[in-house]
Amino acid sequence: MLFVFSSLMFGNFIYFIVVLLIFTTYYPPEKPYLGPFETLIVFLMLVAMFVASTRAAFRALARKIYLNGPSGLHGRFDRIFHRQAIMAILIIAIDIYILNLQLYVTAIPAFSALPTLSALLFIGLFVVCLAIIWWMAYDAYTCLFQAKVSRKTYVLSNISFNLPVILPWLLISAVVDIINLLPFQPPKKLLATPEGQVIFLSCFLGALVVVAPCLIKVFWRCRPLPQGPQRKRIEELCTKAKLRYNNILNWPIFEGRILTAGVMGLVKRCRYILVTQALLRILNDEEIDSVMAHEIGHIKKKHLVLYLIFFLGLIVLSYAVFDLILYAILYANLTLPMAQDPKAESFRFISILYAGAMAVTLVVYFRYVFGYFMRNCERQADLYAFSLLGTGRGLVSSLEKIAVYSGQSHDRPNWHHFSIRQRIDFLNICEINREWIARHDRKLRSSVAVFIAGLLCVGYVGYAINFGAIGKAINIHLLEKTLVKELQQNPADPALYSLLGSVYYQNKDYGKAISAYEKSIEFAPHNAEALNDLAWIYATCEQWQYRDPSKALVNAELAATLRPESHILDTLAESYYVNGLHEKAIIAIKQALATDPKDRHYYESQLRKFEEGLGD
Repeated sequence: MLFVFSSLMFGNFIYFIVVLLIFTTYYPPEKPYLGPFETLIVFLMLVAMFVASTRAAFRALARKIYLNGPSGLHGRFDRIFHRQAIMAILIIAIDIYILNLQLYVTAIPAFSALPTLSALLFIGLFVVCLAIIWWMAYDAYTCLFQAKVSRKTYVLSNISFNLPVILPWLLISAVVDIINLLPFQPPKKLLATPEGQVIFLSCFLGALVVVAPCLIKVFWRCRPLPQGPQRKRIEELCTKAKLRYNNILNWPIFEGRILTAGVMGLVKRCRYILVTQALLRILNDEEIDSVMAHEIGHIKKKHLVLYLIFFLGLIVLSYAVFDLILYAILYANLTLPMAQDPKAESFRFISILYAGAMAVTLVVYFRYVFGYFMRNCERQADLYAFSLLGTGRGLVSSLEKIAVYSGQSHDRPNWHHFSIRQRIDFLNICEINREWIARHDRKLRSSVAVFIAGLLCVGYVGYAINFGAIGKAINIHLLEKTLVKELQQNPADPALYSLLGSVYYQNKDYGKAISAYEKSIEFAPHNAEALNDLAWIYATCEQWQYRDPSKALVNAELAATLRPESHILDTLAESYYVNGLHEKAIIAIKQALATDPKDRHYYESQLRKFEEGLGD
């Protein structure tokens, strides 16, 4: 119900995700750019600059509020907060990408063994930056909202309120670290595959959403609302709505002085209704009923389920759009100018671009897609008061009171809430014509259907990229492009020609594959792998114009002489077979079987084929 507080909370959620992206996409150099002393000096200078700019911005705002009053300055408070939060993110990015603090951190054994600890350290650094912002914003906040809380309470309440934002990531990362430390291989193999990661994240997130409210109420130090007329009234309203829940809790955020209420929990055993004492003090019975009807509406209209679908959609997005972003960056072939080590700097530059592109995608997804649904779900929750109470007048008067007591402007919207005036106007329209309620329900249902359809399309693209022919084709094309570029700088590298030959072979471009392998052998006549691969094409190519049994045998015999390994001996056997030398083919494949190859079934099938050929 309180717009400023919830707006900053949801904004911070996006900021935490961006910080994690910066951390996870970091490509470290071999050694830091600066020495330890220079790194410390630059780090302290950045902190000092951040503190000074934050202090100056909020002091100027507090002075303006004191001189002119709070009217019209709520939006400026938000803008300063978000500007300084973005500045904090930029400082974190400098700490990671330029000062290379992660290199110093991972030098500590505990941090190198548990990546979550390193990430938690930088998340903690960002929390410290946010705490600095809250500390400096206190005077402006108390003047703007007529709040009567201490500076310490204001900062600690903000921190405790935002800690659950990182709870899902923290638990998931901790479980992954534990799995990687344990000696059991099946879970590790599952997490090593894209489909395994999707299954793990989806199941874990689903389970976490169910039990998270039980953990969050501990973070927020919630206690059961004492027995009395107000609790009894809320209980009766829940009974009327047939809403099952675990408990009604007193929400002590900011010492209970914030005018807000909430509901959390998908299942009855972990579902809680939250309300602050300040809200209960200013509202009459009818208004309390209306506010509670709004919160009950979120459950009855399945909004929490929709939000879960939204977050699962983020996983789907990560396996589709993010891959496309990476492919686009790689295809653009961007490099840093004046780089001492072009290859290493190129990787770091790509990681920076990747992090930036993903951050923009996430901001758009949360700010516009999720924001659209949250605004309209909040409106639908408002309209549930008509279904439960028969009128929206109590909600209108409660919104008016909240605006007056909190000092908010009626016309101040945010990305996940309509403004108070917009909410009141719509409630008044519905009071006159109830058809608007059904119309809004249809609008939201249609929007959800479009969103799910779009999500399925994105999921299909992600599947095609990660598991289908499209992804393989893109990977082969990018690898070919990279190898060709490397060969322009190193035209006599036999390993590059051999890799390029393998790419051409996978792409069934056999003529180019033969040329690449021959070039590799030209620069390295004793390259057994290149000789073997070339012999295999000459012996088995599906396009007959590229078959040459005699050349296959020459290359295969030389490769087997250099490295008599199972796969090379198999190529030699196949070369004997296509030249009609069936007895030699049998001897060669038996030698391959004697090396105890992994795919023994394949080699035994080869032996049967050669023995049948001998019989013919």
